[in-house]
Amino acid sequence: MAEQKFQNQPIVPYLAAEGATEAIEFYERALGAVVDGEVLRMPGGEVGHATLAIGDAVFMLSDAFPDMGAPAPTQIGGTTVSMMVYVDDCDAATDRAVAAGATLEMAPTDQFWGNRDSRVVDPFGHRWNLAQKIEDVSTEEMARRVAEFDPGAH
Repeated sequence: MAEQKFQNQPIVPYLAAEGATEAIEFYERALGAVVDGEVLRMPGGEVGHATLAIGDAVFMLSDAFPDMGAPAPTQIGGTTVSMMVYVDDCDAATDRAVAAGATLEMAPTDQFWGNRDSRVVDPFGHRWNLAQKIEDVSTEEMARRVAEFDPGAH
């Protein structure tokens, strides 16, 4: 049952999208998401609520309802939030998301903090960081790398 799955997570993101039905289909194709439970439909056919899972991570989704305080990023000029998803293969996950319709913002790149990361924006305006752990970095080594970091190079 969906409630038992997400009640133990301290934070569950809730996304709004123009065209939530299409967004669900996109997340299934692009990120391997699975609908967890039933999709609640409003009388006009809009998605009132859906719970999706990517592995053990859960997020919720509805159609945009700006008059109820739930606008989509496409209705307000973008988002300041990124969803971070750890994957087994950053390059393959990025290719899959782009093939499904996401826009590439940052190609897969090895990062000084020990991840290989990419960043895509889905067709609904949500930003996704796809990350693959490639290295465990000690506290001392991280401090050294941070001191050498040049943000202009990214």
